[in-house]
Amino acid sequence: MPSDEHPLLDPLALFENAPCGLVVTKEDGAILRANLTFSQWIGFSEPELRGRRFQDLLTIGGRIFHQTHWAPLMRLQGSVAEVKLDLLHRERRTFTVLLNGVRHERANGVQHELALFTINDRDKYERELLKARKLAEDLLQQKSAAETELRLAQAQLSKAFEDAQKRASFAEQMVAIVSHDLKNPLTAIKMSADVLAQGERTARETNLLGYITQSARRAERLISDLLDFTLVRVGRGIVVSPSNLDFHDLVRQSAEELRVAFPKARIVHNSIGTGTAHLDADRVHQLIGNLVGNSVTYGDLERPISITSQLDGAMARLSVHNYGAAIPPIFITRLFEPMTRGADAENGVRSVGLGLFIVREIAKAHGGRVSVSSDETSGTSFTVSFPLG
Repeated sequence: MPSDEHPLLDPLALFENAPCGLVVTKEDGAILRANLTFSQWIGFSEPELRGRRFQDLLTIGGRIFHQTHWAPLMRLQGSVAEVKLDLLHRERRTFTVLLNGVRHERANGVQHELALFTINDRDKYERELLKARKLAEDLLQQKSAAETELRLAQAQLSKAFEDAQKRASFAEQMVAIVSHDLKNPLTAIKMSADVLAQGERTARETNLLGYITQSARRAERLISDLLDFTLVRVGRGIVVSPSNLDFHDLVRQSAEELRVAFPKARIVHNSIGTGTAHLDADRVHQLIGNLVGNSVTYGDLERPISITSQLDGAMARLSVHNYGAAIPPIFITRLFEPMTRGADAENGVRSVGLGLFIVREIAKAHGGRVSVSSDETSGTSFTVSFPLG
């Protein structure tokens, strides 16, 4: 059977069309021969290249490298490998190649056979790699600087926070001390007003004594709220001493006292269910007073304020309802936070915004909770739920 025959490869075609530049020079660098690939790269024809020194095709840096490194190596070891050089195109633009060279001694003298490979893509990749490395180093330096600034800022913030805590602690201690010390003179004012009211007085004097008594009671409530607020802020919380008591009777007594404290308000008490509750009577009086005081301040005094006490299953519930402008929804979520007021009352009465906060804390101290509902039609209701257990 006939065998497949491979056509003979043309050595000249292989030389001219090799995928790399091939150059043969004398020992002094004069070009004896260059293939078509190299000619196309450099922009000179093969006849134009013949006789021209190879080193003259290099950049200035390449010529220096040729003289100091490449040429001595060729003489000493007979070859060079992967030498990176920049060549000058006919149009004076540069391109980068890797050069491999071998020194041969021929009959007509020493020749250098050079093979060159373009590395534009590789060179671009290396430049991008260097650029990325430089960018990474810059980012690392920026990160280190940012971390240093962050540590400094954290130290300053910690110092500021510590100073603020000290100032807040001092302020709270001052509030507690002053509030406590004010209770004695207020008690003296109230007792003196009560004694003076027992004698015969003109109508004007009676009114003035009434204003003194009401103002003293209001100041006493504010002081009590401030003391409780301070206890909560320092982490002790509101202290309660619960005992078994008649829940409805307790609320009824509070309603009677509040009718005296707020003579312009019409306060109505409703009771539902029967039984006893395990509560701190003084704290519940304080809670009811704060809720009714809130209703007097913000409610419509032309309509009644209703206090409802209800014993239902395992819960004792206390509700205080008033008519008037609804509480805006934006205030509902933070209504029980300290120093929060929905708005100034129409009657000009202002408060420090602790009443509802104290209500919530008293409810929590009993294991209960407080909720609120408010709209223009039904009015506003605050409901406190206490567990009976």
